[in-house]
Amino acid sequence: MSKNITIPVPAVPFAPPVYTCHRAKKEFHLDGNINKPFWEDAPYTDEFLDIQGSHMPLPRFVTRAKMLWDDENLYVAADLAGDEIWGHLTERDSVIYFDNDFEIFVDPDSDTYHYYEFEMNVLNTVWDLFLAEPYRDGGSGLNGYDMHGLRTAVHVDGSINDPSAENKGWSVEVVIPFSALYEYQKERRAPKNGEFYRMNFSRVQWNVDVKDNTYVKRTDENGNVLPEDNWVWAPTGVINIHYPELWAFVFFSEDREDAPCDSTIPEDEYRKWELRKLYYAENILFETTGSYSSSLDELQKTLDAYAPNDWNKSVKDLGYTIETTSRTYLISCPSADRAHLLLLYSNGKVEKITL
Repeated sequence: MSKNITIPVPAVPFAPPVYTCHRAKKEFHLDGNINKPFWEDAPYTDEFLDIQGSHMPLPRFVTRAKMLWDDENLYVAADLAGDEIWGHLTERDSVIYFDNDFEIFVDPDSDTYHYYEFEMNVLNTVWDLFLAEPYRDGGSGLNGYDMHGLRTAVHVDGSINDPSAENKGWSVEVVIPFSALYEYQKERRAPKNGEFYRMNFSRVQWNVDVKDNTYVKRTDENGNVLPEDNWVWAPTGVINIHYPELWAFVFFSEDREDAPCDSTIPEDEYRKWELRKLYYAENILFETTGSYSSSLDELQKTLDAYAPNDWNKSVKDLGYTIETTSRTYLISCPSADRAHLLLLYSNGKVEKITL
């Protein structure tokens, strides 16, 4: 059987980064420079990796990010090292990743649906959009969406579009009001202590040559521009950032003794991953045979055939109910507390309902 399938099984296990986002305690001044007191209480993320995973070569430039929050806003900072500092796009909602860029992805309720994307270049040009569903599941970005109240700034350690300058890197600050992320939240509010968002960060970096003191995208022997590098905080195991099930967990902490923050990934998120394995298998079966399957054994055999060799292919038996028709399926299993049901629909959305 051909392994070239539309929704490939990612080449990484379920091991998303976990980050504790602390309360902002100091005065904030937006200027793009993150070497200031406001950010001293925020730890950096791990250095970004290739989007396909740690088995790939390390990025040639270091990228790290950090976050803080208060009642109104989520604050994001990123440090993008490297001497190739350039950008050309100046119109809002341009396809920013045609330049080198920094990107933010936010799924507030971990259902892999209804999430937000933000991109910016070194010229502080932004592209913000909303996705009702991932592209793999038939979604398309809503470019007309704007994050109301969004504020951004860039600080450059060097010069833009000048290869002869002593360039060291650039940094960004992004302020996202929680109110801009309310559209599909049930309670339409900011997070509370101990709650989490699913998030990811990405840096697009093109390979360039310098010609006549200008950065030019590198091409192959046929004159075609070489593919961009994609460096991310949470690798998705495939050259596609839109696998929200593998994004990081960002826990919001009040940082008070009477409000301890448990930054442990909930058991139900691991159960969702077991459901997601079956999602990959069902989609592969439909693409290769024209039908879905209600047989756990058949789904397991499909994973055995298509998942990467070093992947944990065994599906835990969580007492699934698998319902199929000629065009759709629904898979469910009990939650860890047995008081809820976890549902995974054929469109990829996951949901938790009360029994």
